[in-house]
Amino acid sequence: MTSNLQKVDATKTSLRIPDSSSTHSAESSEKPSDSRLTAPARVIASASTGSIPTPRPQDRWRQRYARRIWFTDLLALIWVIYGTQIYWFGLGNAEIAMREDHRLSDLSYWFFSALLIVAWMWVLSLIDSRSDRVIGSGNTEYLRIVDASVRLFGIIAIFAFLLRVDVARGFLLISLPVGVLVLILERWLWRQWLISKRQSGQYSARVLLVGSESSVAHLARELQRTPSAGYRVVGACVPSGKIASTIEGTDIPIMGNVNAVDRAILATGADTVAVTSTDELPPDKVKQISWGLEAGKQHLVLAPSIIDIAGPRIHTRPVAGLPLIHVETPRFNRGQRVAKRTMDLTASILISPVLAFLAISVRLSSEGPVFFRQTRVGLGGKEFSMIKFRSMVVNAEELLAELEKQQRDAGNEVLFKMKNDPRVTPIGGIMRKFSLDELHQLFNVIGGSMSLVGPRPPLPKEVERYADHVHRRFLVKPGITGLWQVSGRSTLSWEASVRLDLSYVENWSVVGDVAILAKTAKAALAPGETAH
Repeated sequence: MTSNLQKVDATKTSLRIPDSSSTHSAESSEKPSDSRLTAPARVIASASTGSIPTPRPQDRWRQRYARRIWFTDLLALIWVIYGTQIYWFGLGNAEIAMREDHRLSDLSYWFFSALLIVAWMWVLSLIDSRSDRVIGSGNTEYLRIVDASVRLFGIIAIFAFLLRVDVARGFLLISLPVGVLVLILERWLWRQWLISKRQSGQYSARVLLVGSESSVAHLARELQRTPSAGYRVVGACVPSGKIASTIEGTDIPIMGNVNAVDRAILATGADTVAVTSTDELPPDKVKQISWGLEAGKQHLVLAPSIIDIAGPRIHTRPVAGLPLIHVETPRFNRGQRVAKRTMDLTASILISPVLAFLAISVRLSSEGPVFFRQTRVGLGGKEFSMIKFRSMVVNAEELLAELEKQQRDAGNEVLFKMKNDPRVTPIGGIMRKFSLDELHQLFNVIGGSMSLVGPRPPLPKEVERYADHVHRRFLVKPGITGLWQVSGRSTLSWEASVRLDLSYVENWSVVGDVAILAKTAKAALAPGETAH
């Protein structure tokens, strides 16, 4: 018996198997108690003792979503192409006429339509219109659909001319715009479904943040503020590497230091690594992280500490082997100004008949003038007289000082907004709810002091309290509507209002104006709780 025990002890010694009591003592002295750690952090803590974390299964939502889009794209194109064919030619066996001396036989439009559908689906795939990098937000997905469709029909027209094939022009002229509109509508519906899923944390990239604690916390808050963007933060690696804690102000667990990125990816199942700052990272660390990612399944994102700058102003240009990010300063050339002015005047003329009806309603509903004039600050910081339909009692300005004292907890230190303002007349309440009191500012638009879309025109007393950077909103004309109005209106804090206005100034475009006008029309028809 004694000899057998000695053999077992000798075997333990030769294999260096630690005794259970000594192992427990060592673990308790080297890492925090497991009860204090989140599940991913426990895996990282155990990995520090030499064990290998078990990889989490990859969520293949990208492939599932792309397959669904592919299928609905196909159904949409079948409906459009064959529907157009039946509308143009009827149910008969129409054929494409070949010109004389052509070696090809006549081609049935039923077969040509099938070829067109296959080619359309193919170019949509070639241009990556179903890529997870463009779905869910932004206009890139829609622009790629338009680009691929126009190129396809251009190629068809060129080949028809070279091969002397007479394809019915009406068939093509109807199929192209209708097909593009149906595809965009279908993708938009899918996007609404995707956004609803992302609100609950599904169908989103699992992001591991790497950088200093302050930069990680900043980016984490921004991503959590907009879950529809599709980035769900699952952990962070910071220089301190305090595994038992979370990032300050968030519930994001710290998965270790910047050298634990590989283990953190395995523990959290992250498919995206976002580097928030490089100040505290070792040299070549970003390159090492990129080398450790699985091609096609895991992505590296560099997040510069600059926000609210749109893609057209950002360009990456390699200089001396360095991928330098160039941020262009906001520029408004003559063509852009002419386009914006043309859109302002055209829309003003179309909407102007509504003004007469509103003027009569205001005049008959309460005593006082129809119009209300107020001094506002516009382009270049110059004051102008803004015209609105009167929606308040005549002595509204006299009552303002007392009401301002009552609004201390609204979260907006500069703008005065009250949900149930007693100064508003009954017809004024209806006009405000549907933003009809703003329509008479079309006279300001026609006169050139305002635009349809732009920053909110502030009062002079508000401008006196502006910080220096807020004055950048005066680089463009103020607008009847803007980002602030379609993004929360009266519920926004002062910081959020300023951020939206400056974002518009920095990234203005005609396409953006059209999108804001569309959202304004939707908000006017269904105003919700933010309109008052």
